[in-house]
Amino acid sequence: MALEITPTHKGEKVIYKNPSPEFYQAIGGEEGMRDLMYTFYDIIYESDIHNFFPQDREEFNKVKEKNTKFFIQLCGGPKVYDEESGGGDLNEYMIHVHDDFSIPEKARIEWLGCMREALNRYDIDEALKQDFWNYVEAFSKRTVNQFPEEKHNPYF
Repeated sequence: MALEITPTHKGEKVIYKNPSPEFYQAIGGEEGMRDLMYTFYDIIYESDIHNFFPQDREEFNKVKEKNTKFFIQLCGGPKVYDEESGGGDLNEYMIHVHDDFSIPEKARIEWLGCMREALNRYDIDEALKQDFWNYVEAFSKRTVNQFPEEKHNPYF
């Protein structure tokens, strides 16, 4: 399965749905999600976007753990992220967390490439893997907040 990446367009309405709880079960519940997300963040740490994350390994590990809790809860696991989000909508909370960072499309694509690499290490039902991918691929568009300046013709 290709796990395709589609482009983000400034101002587009992004539609997504949370991953199926069946993905959470197939990956191995909380322990499996933790393994997936730790694998993913270890790939991130070696990627071209490592500079978007704390360079201090201890601080990076805190981010890794916090974001792992987000995905555990989002995918149907226990409510381990409610303290961070104040019990509100997880997706909206996560979008606001990213507002403080300049995130270009290129970084999103690299992030997704790391996620695809991590996901492809797991032998789970392809339809469930695709379901999770559909969420991260679409949702990640909502975090992009830096677009190239559009060239305007001064005569129009």
